Amino acid sequence: MFTRRAALGLLAVPAISVPLAHPARAAWPERPVRLVVPFGAGGNLDTLMRIAAPVLSAQLGQPVVIENRVGAGGNVGTEAVVRSAPDGYTLLVGANGSIVTNPLLMARMPYDAQRDLLPIGLGFRTPNVLVVNPKGPAPNLAEFVALAKARPGQVSLGSAGTGTTNHLIIELLAAATGTQLTHVPYRASGGGTADILSGRLTGSIDQVTTALPQHRAGELRIIGVGLDRRLPQLPEVPTLAEVGVEGGGLVSFVGLFAPAGTPAEPLARMQSALAAAVADPGVRDRVEGLGNLMATPEQGTPEGFIALIAQERERSRRAIQLAGLKPE
Repeated sequence: MFTRRAALGLLAVPAISVPLAHPARAAWPERPVRLVVPFGAGGNLDTLMRIAAPVLSAQLGQPVVIENRVGAGGNVGTEAVVRSAPDGYTLLVGANGSIVTNPLLMARMPYDAQRDLLPIGLGFRTPNVLVVNPKGPAPNLAEFVALAKARPGQVSLGSAGTGTTNHLIIELLAAATGTQLTHVPYRASGGGTADILSGRLTGSIDQVTTALPQHRAGELRIIGVGLDRRLPQLPEVPTLAEVGVEGGGLVSFVGLFAPAGTPAEPLARMQSALAAAVADPGVRDRVEGLGNLMATPEQGTPEGFIALIAQERERSRRAIQLAGLKPE
């Protein structure tokens, strides 16, 4: 289980009547704080943390620098944080891949996410959505399920790759509706758009931040949202929970982590700064405008974040079993 460690030091009282002078310890942070995003610039994690960074900087009184360290599905950047000094100056912008699914699907991991990282708090959640061609045979969720039942194995859904959150939602959707959906992996978010428009692919599961502009432009249609309640930005679109998917599936999370052994003060200061960024009206407008959800006050705490991660891990584990995937 993730733990949050805090050290309390006891100072011995000198056995003399004249007080001793001690140099004052400077409060953290004394220099810029680096946030490592283990994916490329312009992606969802990168975009969201760059929106929040100015508020984090103002709260901490030091620059907050975003550094992109890509590779191995997020493992390269995550390992760099795990191996950094646990002083609060190098933190991880973590998401499902490097924290939840990679440890379940990779036989050799360069770190132990539960042992080597301390959750600071959740910042944002990015729902996954089911998108189709608006001119195709399944223009809404009910008709999509009916089509899949009528044509076992002939309804195809794309994802950002095998073992991704998008793929695992396809497995959960098929199990919940009693259908046989054909998974088609692509290399990136939005990779199946051209095939959906051409009719070679029935639809895809994608992040709302990728799909929402296409939905608003009328190019693709979002017909299902991977949540347990309707998304405020798309109140007319049903959730996957409404067709039986537990909790609506899996939600991509974006939160902060520190290396194990980081003292209590940096953890508390950064958690407070992140909460201020989430509550900031300007940040909220921009983040929600992209289709994301803000963390609740409870999710913004280490304990609330730990509970959310545990839930995502168990749902991911079940989906991996349904998909018949094995660690490699």
